[in-house]
Amino acid sequence: MYYPDSLVDEVRTRNDIVDVISGYVRLQKKGSNHFGLCPFHNEKSASFSVNQQRQMYHCFGCGKSGNVITFIMEYENYTFQEALKLLAERAGVTLPEIEYTQEAKERDNLKARILAAYKEAGKYYYYQLRSEAGKKAYDYFRERGLSDETMNKFGLGYAVTGRNLMYRYLKSKGYDDSVLKEMRIFYVNERDGMTDMFWNRAIFPIMDVNHRVIAFGGRVMGQGEPKYLNSPETIVFDKGRNLYGLNQARTSRKDNLIICEGYMDVIALHQAGFNQTVGALGTAFTSGHVNLVKRYTENVLLCYDNDEAGTKANLRAIPVLRSSGVSAKVIDMSPYKDPDEFIKNLGPEEFETRIKNAENSFYYEVRMLEKDYDIKDPDGRTRFTGEIAKKLLKFEDAIERDNYLQAICAKYHINEENMNKLLGKLAAKGEGIPEYERPRSGYNSRVKEADDGIKKTQKLLLTWICDEPEVYKLIEKYLSPDDFTEDMYRTVAGILFEQLKSGEPDPAGIISRFTNEEEQNEVGSIFNTKIGDLETNEDRSRALKDLLVKVKSHSYARQAKEGDPADINKIRLVMENKKKLQELKNLKLALGDNKEK
Repeated sequence: MYYPDSLVDEVRTRNDIVDVISGYVRLQKKGSNHFGLCPFHNEKSASFSVNQQRQMYHCFGCGKSGNVITFIMEYENYTFQEALKLLAERAGVTLPEIEYTQEAKERDNLKARILAAYKEAGKYYYYQLRSEAGKKAYDYFRERGLSDETMNKFGLGYAVTGRNLMYRYLKSKGYDDSVLKEMRIFYVNERDGMTDMFWNRAIFPIMDVNHRVIAFGGRVMGQGEPKYLNSPETIVFDKGRNLYGLNQARTSRKDNLIICEGYMDVIALHQAGFNQTVGALGTAFTSGHVNLVKRYTENVLLCYDNDEAGTKANLRAIPVLRSSGVSAKVIDMSPYKDPDEFIKNLGPEEFETRIKNAENSFYYEVRMLEKDYDIKDPDGRTRFTGEIAKKLLKFEDAIERDNYLQAICAKYHINEENMNKLLGKLAAKGEGIPEYERPRSGYNSRVKEADDGIKKTQKLLLTWICDEPEVYKLIEKYLSPDDFTEDMYRTVAGILFEQLKSGEPDPAGIISRFTNEEEQNEVGSIFNTKIGDLETNEDRSRALKDLLVKVKSHSYARQAKEGDPADINKIRLVMENKKKLQELKNLKLALGDNKEK
């Protein structure tokens, strides 16, 4: 739902950023800022700064920036609307009711009832495990090495033996059959009505990132098939968009996520201290999973079972992760089958060593490919090399592809020039990518560096204007939002300049105009760009003029590229801009004493 800017600003200003963040991070006041250890990455020295005057935070280590709403979105993994609602409730601000269509209202009401019923079912299973009836499941978990604390952390439970005990329990709590059918944890037939899907099973509640129970997995106690039974997908549960244990792992603040198969693998690794572990819920790794992963890290460690099925799962997951820009490595668990067995036999210290020595995913793919060929035989080696070439062509970035080409040729003693020729032939046939080109110069990187330099210049100017509003008065007649080459920077400049004309700058308020997390971080970074130490007013005046000239120069260059270069009006504009730029270079700016930040 769209909320007016005035309401967003009211919620934001009534939640002091230091008060809110202090509930998550231990802050210590140093000068005009508060500092603490960044909650978004691992660090030993405090680089996370919270500015109470600006109502903004910025980490000088990982670069995260934003206001109080951004912080809640980042930390709690909330949408903009969810974060705003939490802060509104905290501040006692009433948000307007969302206007739904009747169909949407009914669907949301059904989802709410299903989630409530799942919560009730989870409580029932939880207490059954801790009762006399659940002793065999409790003993099973203890035999698997789980502590009571771990069982409680994951909400583990037990479904007692009986055809419809859960059905009768939820009916007694007021849930009607229309809701219970949608939960899909009951079998339905005309003769018996609704009967429980789970009985005589150890229960693993599956939760979303907000700790809401959305499904169940059950492991049979004793003999019976299937050994593991999972509840089907529903309107609140999509296997391809959820990861088991992510509700716990998302707050680990490690720089990676470990992905494995079974419930017990996830739980055992958490208990051993690897609380960044998640499970793929018995389904192939999907783009939906990657979108979840990318909210927390760009580094994944694959830890599927050490068998043929696990190898296939690794090989399916690697290209999905790579295509989304996520770096993947594979943990070697030999001689054991899964993480649970590994931890029991070799312990957490050895598993940590295996993490440090995890294999690059491309090397892993090639090593698995090697098993299909006799590379001592010339024909087998030729076909093996051809398959490597096809894999290399799947790298979209030419520099990355070239790096792997050099590394893999060195590893397998393949002539690099011949490999390049083979890549060219395959590319010409349409394999992998339309064309293979080795970079002949650093042109592209120079273009990127130039673009980054333009952005840095514009950020510096906007930061300076925000910090010292009197600067804007000196250059106001020379500068407009249209002079900023980035769409986002133009928007920010437009809002900032309007604020300065009517009062004080409010950078935290500007961030609230953006609801996307990446945009909020980028806007936050605009107002946290280090200007540098300028000792004298003369140095400061010269630096300000240099920034203004650079920004205007880039603006004029952009105008010169637009439209028909032969147009007489265009030619006149270019000549006028050159004259204006020269006048700016001759401009005398006089800044007063430096303002305290």
